Amino acid sequence: MANDGKDNGEFSFVSGGEAETGRRGLPKIHTERTAAETERDICHDDSTTPMRARTLEHLHSLQKKRSTPTTPLTDAHGVFSPVSEAERQKQQLKSISASLASLTRETGPKIVRGDPEKKAEAHTGTVLDHHHFGEPILNLSDSALKFTHILYNLSPAELYEQAIKVEKGSFITATGALATLSGAKTGRSPRDKRVVKDETTEDELWWGKGSPNIEMDEHTFLINRERAVDYLNSLDKVFVNDQFLNWDPEHRIKVRIVSARAYHSLFMHNMCIRPTAEELEDFGTPDFTIYNAGQFPCNRYTHYMTSSTSIDMNLARKEMVILGTQYAGEMKKGLFSLMHYLMPKRQILSLHSGCNMGKNGDVALFFGLSGTGKTTLSTDHNRYLIGDDEHCWSDNGVSNIEGGCYAKCIDLSREKEPDIWNAIKFGTVLENVVFDEHTREVDYSEKSVTENTRAAYPIEYIPNAKIPCVGPHPKNVILLACDAFGVLPPVSKLSLAQTMYHFISGYTALVAGTEDGVKEPTATFSACFGAAFIMLHPSRYAAMLAEKMKKHGATGWLVNTGWSGGSYGSGNRIKLAYTRKIIDAIHSGALLEANYTKTEVFGLEIPDAIEGVPAEILDPVNTWSNKDGHKETLLKLGGLFKKNYEGIHAYQVQRDSKLAEEILAAGPTL
Repeated sequence: MANDGKDNGEFSFVSGGEAETGRRGLPKIHTERTAAETERDICHDDSTTPMRARTLEHLHSLQKKRSTPTTPLTDAHGVFSPVSEAERQKQQLKSISASLASLTRETGPKIVRGDPEKKAEAHTGTVLDHHHFGEPILNLSDSALKFTHILYNLSPAELYEQAIKVEKGSFITATGALATLSGAKTGRSPRDKRVVKDETTEDELWWGKGSPNIEMDEHTFLINRERAVDYLNSLDKVFVNDQFLNWDPEHRIKVRIVSARAYHSLFMHNMCIRPTAEELEDFGTPDFTIYNAGQFPCNRYTHYMTSSTSIDMNLARKEMVILGTQYAGEMKKGLFSLMHYLMPKRQILSLHSGCNMGKNGDVALFFGLSGTGKTTLSTDHNRYLIGDDEHCWSDNGVSNIEGGCYAKCIDLSREKEPDIWNAIKFGTVLENVVFDEHTREVDYSEKSVTENTRAAYPIEYIPNAKIPCVGPHPKNVILLACDAFGVLPPVSKLSLAQTMYHFISGYTALVAGTEDGVKEPTATFSACFGAAFIMLHPSRYAAMLAEKMKKHGATGWLVNTGWSGGSYGSGNRIKLAYTRKIIDAIHSGALLEANYTKTEVFGLEIPDAIEGVPAEILDPVNTWSNKDGHKETLLKLGGLFKKNYEGIHAYQVQRDSKLAEEILAAGPTL
């Protein structure tokens, strides 16, 4: 159809002869149309309605669905009244501002919720997406022109974005985990840990020889707190986690973690118990707050400081300050120390242990230092995992303190630890591992950064985890020891007094290489199998353990996963298959029906038979060809136990010298 030169609103074509010279042979397209005609003829994908976005930025904002409150609060008359998202977030920001307040000022910093890189004109009060709240709280600021942007309880996906964009050394591995670096410190710094000694803690805590608690005064703590808070307030954005400790809702603790790194926020997201949306809406004031300013050093000239690192706890203020170390494990173990202080006040026993439960509801606790097999033996596919590291034993039963697992990764393999291997996926934090720069495959045997490579993941990543992580009262308390001296029996039944003695001792033996290449065992003792984290004297925890075992009919066992037939170098490691048979017999109750005989020196009761275990290995003396050598080594180990216990005997448990004498009598007789 020829074009008459008039606009008629239709598509029209010009014949080839009339087309422009440069376009000869091609028809000219006229596109001027009315809006109604255009809308009529557009074919929308899947016949959906037209795109609502007006701009590209508007399109991006539509991509994210805004979270809405799910639990209305009650007003003064007890009637449910809806609370707007803005008002609820405003209340949260006021609480966080109070946490970040300088001690020298009446109000906290001016804070705003959200990522400054995504926020435009924050002071206008515009809500840009579901976790951004632009209206500042109505209080004075340390700096009237500066906002501190709060990234509050971000999801793992959001924390991945923050880490990869900002934190050098953060990468996604081939399995989807977030690999990151903890800086110069790749482990805890126990010599830099301090606890404020005041009128209360002076009497309550364990001080002096053998204690992990190193004192500091409150003035020094406040100096370090001010330094940490000032550093955090100087940043453009700060991460805040509000979470819980202890799966028992009756005794859980609300904790707030304020940190500068997405790595730390994701780590604690995994390790603490994650609140539901309903729980978070009414979280309120935390019971304890951690200020992690680990990227910033402490002042070496401050009293009590021995390095640029300081991990300080003030139980009266319910606060912990971290300076000079980015190792995330300091937060985890700091909170564990807190629970070791708070829970005994409620007559609840805090324990450094693994815990699992059979299908019939029988619960077992596993205690053991590194290398004893605690993780391997407590992780049983025929039983439910309640937790791998930290627990409470209350009148309600046992409960996991944490919401995740913190597993060692060195030499990890799918065959040896399939559950841990499979848990290293999206959401998991991998600390200080080495990976291929192209494939991102992790080499778990590589120790270039440190041997202390770790994975932190939610406990839900373990297939047989019991959720919620609670169980009835334990039936069995299993103390594991890797005895490289080869004189402890593979298993022995303990009296309550013996259980307290060996629990306080916390024995295992390490194999250390000497300069001339000869290797010999070295005895290691750690009170309550976690001396670095306890706050009270170990006898206090031991007395509570014995009391609960007696009340609920639990049996104590000492299981040697170390050597038999001689010390390390001459004897042989007890086969894992035999140890598993022993543990199975404990779980089933079959071992309670066995006949027992008592050993020399330690006075341990050993069974005469266990199904699937050679009878000759049950009494160590039978496995030694050199009987005199056995007796000499047995006396040597007994002497090491006695020497370790010298400081314990002088302490009176709640002024009960009779109990102290009873525990001492349960030790070895030389």
